[in-house]
Amino acid sequence: MQRSSTRSAARTGQEARRRPGIPGERAMLTAMGVDAVGSGMYVPFSLVFFHHITGLSFTVVGAVLTAVGLAGMAALPLAGTAVDRYGARRVQLLLYGVRGIGFALYPFATTLPAFAAVALFTAFGDRAFPAVQQAWIGEVASGTDRDRLQAASRALRNGGLGAGALLASLAISVAGGNGFTVAAWLNAASFAVAALLVRGVRSARGGRGVDGRGVDGAAPVPAAAGRRPLRPLPRRPLRPLLPLLPLGRGRAGQGSAAGYRVVLRDRAFLGLTGANFLTALGYSALPVMFPLFIVGRLGLPQALTGAAFTLNTVLCAVGGVAVAGVVRRRGGRRTRAAALGATLFATAFAGLALLGTVRPHSGWVLPAGLFALVVLYTTAETVHNPASGSLAVAAAPGELRGRYMATYQLSWSLASTLAPSLFTALNAADARLPWLLLTGTALSAAALLVRLENRLPVDAVRFTAPAAVMTSLPAVTTADPAPAPAAAPATAPAAGTGLCAAVRTAPGDSRRAVAAGTASRTI
Repeated sequence: MQRSSTRSAARTGQEARRRPGIPGERAMLTAMGVDAVGSGMYVPFSLVFFHHITGLSFTVVGAVLTAVGLAGMAALPLAGTAVDRYGARRVQLLLYGVRGIGFALYPFATTLPAFAAVALFTAFGDRAFPAVQQAWIGEVASGTDRDRLQAASRALRNGGLGAGALLASLAISVAGGNGFTVAAWLNAASFAVAALLVRGVRSARGGRGVDGRGVDGAAPVPAAAGRRPLRPLPRRPLRPLLPLLPLGRGRAGQGSAAGYRVVLRDRAFLGLTGANFLTALGYSALPVMFPLFIVGRLGLPQALTGAAFTLNTVLCAVGGVAVAGVVRRRGGRRTRAAALGATLFATAFAGLALLGTVRPHSGWVLPAGLFALVVLYTTAETVHNPASGSLAVAAAPGELRGRYMATYQLSWSLASTLAPSLFTALNAADARLPWLLLTGTALSAAALLVRLENRLPVDAVRFTAPAAVMTSLPAVTTADPAPAPAAAPATAPAAGTGLCAAVRTAPGDSRRAVAAGTASRTI
């Protein structure tokens, strides 16, 4: 009987863990999937699409896309400031609109000036969106829920891109040249659908995050030793973006006055961003280096390039959440998990350099070795990405999370911008040099992540259950009259109610409430 009760309790606990713990989670994940499918219908065919619509050469199209991609990075500081003023969900809805309008207009951009203008407009939304989505995850989730959402979003992204590419191929095969236009408009429609899905999802406590950091109307956030407390930022309706200059003085209070200067003084977070840049270079290896390396160095058929992409996409989509879950349950620290992912990247890159040196002549050894390294590369991706993303979100103070995430996103943008020219230049000298460089950068990132452990907040470094994060927050007296003692419950709340109770009563930031002797961040 006792064993039966134990098994029943265990099953109940597992079912509770499987149930979505975030209000609106299904809508969020569905929106991510719809967004990914729409993007997959367009991204693989972007060069061909613009060549077909404008009649411009591939060289000109590529140059314009590179230029507007670099210019679009200027939107990141503005987006970060907007998130801190208005909340991530509102800014995300705005960016969905920008991207949707841009892709709806692409089929009409039949001249070089029109194409450049529409591409620049769309690039602002595309470059800023990942940082805003990261901040949004930080607002609606806490603890290991953030890691779970990061893993799910990555899996949905990979699966959606693959599904969208198949749908676009079908549309082009049926409609011919008009299929490119259909793909662009369906992508625009996907942004509209995603916006409708997330419109009803509300951030806990007004949008500053379920961990109570910088909630609207709350008391000032307590500061750790040596740090001045920042006042929580009030909500406002969206206004034109001109007042959102990062260092400008607006009505956003102390957070706006400090602006990005606070981020730039946070050496631990800048170190985290630098470590991510070193690893992010490796994420560009698959689309940039694999086609050159497989055909040029290994002498394998071009078809294996597509097979490598497909294998990576399928494994990320199918196994990404499971791998991240194992890491979450068995790993104690996000820094170590991200460092493990970086080390696996380094191992895969070193293996590719070795494969390019040995180049066995057996008919099956070379392809088998290549696909084994693709599996290792994909494993590294599924281990590193959720842990590193959640680490950055958790390390950012809630009242400046938008600015912090915008800064962190620069590491991804710079890596994806620099990788093509850097890799092709090294490949021209020796096809093994890019892999050797990436081996060094990945190992350096792993070492830096471990080194930063003692300088980052404890609740950011460690995998902490959401309820534990909530209940660790200090109680803060609010402006509302406190209930009479007689009205308080006579017993402690049940295990399933700790999260709600903490959200109602703890608007402070647990990190900044830590005593000076245990403060974990140095700036």
